[in-house]
Amino acid sequence: MKPTQVLLLCGGGSAEHEVSLVSANYLESELKKIPSVSLIRVEITRSEGWKDSQGQDCRLNLDKTLKVGNDVVDIDFVVPCIHGFPGETGDIQSLLELAGLPYMGCDSSSSVVCFNKITSKLWFDAIGIPNTPYVFLTDNNAESVAKAEDAFERWGAVFIKAACQGSSVGCYKVTNKDAVKEAVENAFGYSNQVLVEKAVRPRELEIAAYQYNDEVVVTNPGEISCPEDTFYTYDEKYSAGSHSNTTVEPTNLTDEQIAQMRDYAERAFVHLKLKDLSRIDFFLTPEGEVLLNEINTFPGMTPISMFPKLVEHNGHEFSAYLAGCIERGLRR
Repeated sequence: MKPTQVLLLCGGGSAEHEVSLVSANYLESELKKIPSVSLIRVEITRSEGWKDSQGQDCRLNLDKTLKVGNDVVDIDFVVPCIHGFPGETGDIQSLLELAGLPYMGCDSSSSVVCFNKITSKLWFDAIGIPNTPYVFLTDNNAESVAKAEDAFERWGAVFIKAACQGSSVGCYKVTNKDAVKEAVENAFGYSNQVLVEKAVRPRELEIAAYQYNDEVVVTNPGEISCPEDTFYTYDEKYSAGSHSNTTVEPTNLTDEQIAQMRDYAERAFVHLKLKDLSRIDFFLTPEGEVLLNEINTFPGMTPISMFPKLVEHNGHEFSAYLAGCIERGLRR
């Protein structure tokens, strides 16, 4: 029987380029465990186009073929392991949809919604999921700075975030009013929309919501523990010097809190029409309030990442989970 030709795309043009490569290393090792799969890995480089593992130029064609050097290969399925642009923004999904190529992960429309912190919070409000109090800024001007300063006055401390960035890129915790203007200007350097959120001192909990055997599976939460008075920055997530810890069996959670998080996660997965995978992140405040923070439509797949750890902890072998994603995609 002819093997399924899978294209593993990685890299991309965002600040998360290097992490995408590390995630792709893990996915490559798991995909190679599937006997029915033949794998081609291609990196979308920062400045030299698309390259395979031997450095040959590659081009994806709209007839479901990949030109690799002087050869042309038929592609059956794509795994777009690209954090940030263009992988979580809906751009690569739109290309694959135009080509009629099945792929792993959420479609273009749900990716666009979830990657933008403003549209995602509007969706959370619409489907009745509590989230952190916020204001939106759409222009980098004095009026926006005044709105952010007003939010600071009301809430005491704020997070100022680029609306369309992942992995805490362009995210600033502000505890002094004099620092608001600079944080707003910096955040606009990453996105043309900015979110200002009330700073809370929560526990950070993450749930894997994914499809397995055509069913939506929602795990119990894992927990991120950061050093006191810090938050889960890009460096804390991925650097070798990170002081943060993760666990898939957090303690001191009530059954009601776990049930709330799982209900909100499933509601978000279903109503936002997610597909295959997501990591849905929550805050648990000192008062016991559960708040949905954000949805990652292609979460990290590094050795310390929560999504693969939660899938495995939930009793599903990761390579079998990937095989199921490919099988469903081919059926569609």
